[in-house]
Amino acid sequence: MNKNDSEMPVASVRRCLILGARGFIGTHLVEALVRAGSFVRCFDQPRGGSLSRRYSGGASVEHFEGDFLHDSDLISALEDIDVCFHLISTTLPKSSNADPVFDVESNVLGTVKLLNLAIKSGVKKVVFVSSGGTVYGVPQAVPIAETHPTDPVCSYGVSKLAIEKYLAFFNKQHGLDYSVLRLANPFGEGQRTESSQGIIAVFLGKILRGEPVEVWGDGSVVRDYIYIDDVVDALLLSSELGQGEHVFNIGSGRGRSVNEVLDSLERATGLIADRRYLPPRSFDVPVSVLRIDRAFASLGWAPTVDFDEGLQRFSSWMKQQFKERLRA
Repeated sequence: MNKNDSEMPVASVRRCLILGARGFIGTHLVEALVRAGSFVRCFDQPRGGSLSRRYSGGASVEHFEGDFLHDSDLISALEDIDVCFHLISTTLPKSSNADPVFDVESNVLGTVKLLNLAIKSGVKKVVFVSSGGTVYGVPQAVPIAETHPTDPVCSYGVSKLAIEKYLAFFNKQHGLDYSVLRLANPFGEGQRTESSQGIIAVFLGKILRGEPVEVWGDGSVVRDYIYIDDVVDALLLSSELGQGEHVFNIGSGRGRSVNEVLDSLERATGLIADRRYLPPRSFDVPVSVLRIDRAFASLGWAPTVDFDEGLQRFSSWMKQQFKERLRA
């Protein structure tokens, strides 16, 4: 993180549940909450990987393995929790279109059940990670403000948007406080290079391994990228109770094309990417850049890590991981 411990903005958060604690964002969030003095209950599926890069135990951390779609597991996980961070998604944009029924049943219905149980358990707030890249669809204006029309072109975005609406419904009906973070494309240490989501991590891994880099389209697709430390700062700030706004774009506020990202990765690694261009995908909108004024005005949040600095940190970390694997 890039803030001193004394400056962490979660003094009022005492007991936190992280759904998806073993994921890329979740592991960073566990560490930040522990440093801030919060109790953290880490929920994820069995054998879901290591809990954290550096932190896996202690009196302030409780490990809980369960199934997000099993009510009994959620009831136990929600016991005595103040704030629930909902980071779980069972699909990606591509897979969601292949099976939208599963997308809705697992993500939307699963979250509605979660919210019902959260009310019964006395949870004060839910912080949900949505998608700034898919809920808006093809933008009418760039950068995209939170007030922009929402017309997703993939089931993933539709489900994220439906969950946002249900959070608003539960707030009005039951008083459950919530924050929605419409994230741009996060990147940084701990992100998996073998995944099908997160082009910076995937491209970086392929460049370092000397493998071809596959680009969907001509490389002109523009996205907003945000370093993981800045994402976690936004999660912490949004977890405070009683904020006026509920929905926040979290990005850098600047767009970069896929070709520009590859150029930057080549500079960070000192290596040349073997670029292979493939036909474009139907669900990729041409441009997605988020306007972040609301997060600054309501949360006091703004990104602090420059894109190239974040790439350099990530590249250095990844090179060290490769060296350690070779020595093992």
